[in-house]
Amino acid sequence: MPTQPSKDLATVPNPNPERDYLVEVVTPEFTCLCPMTGQPDFAEITVRYVPDERLVELKSLKLYFWSYRDEGAFHEAVTNRILDDIVAAIAPREATVVGKFNVRGGLYATVTASYSAPGRG
Repeated sequence: MPTQPSKDLATVPNPNPERDYLVEVVTPEFTCLCPMTGQPDFAEITVRYVPDERLVELKSLKLYFWSYRDEGAFHEAVTNRILDDIVAAIAPREATVVGKFNVRGGLYATVTASYSAPGRG
């Protein structure tokens, strides 16, 4: 059966929960639709997080990104939703999502959304 897009983020145990370390995942092929025109928007999405007890399983993250391909979403909303979904899935110590959206109408847009667990600043 072929792989299908999915909003389900699978997780795996962190092999080193005693240590702070940075995980960075970049996809240069993120696409969604402009909710105003229905035209495709293209972006590079970077996810950075300091894990606690769980990590995001990478294939599920790829399928998660793919699930936006036919959805209308403003740049700010989709960047924040990705952050919210990652935080809900793995409860990281810290996380940042950067959406670098390609030119549209002569404008580039970069949206950065961040999270810190309570007590971490």
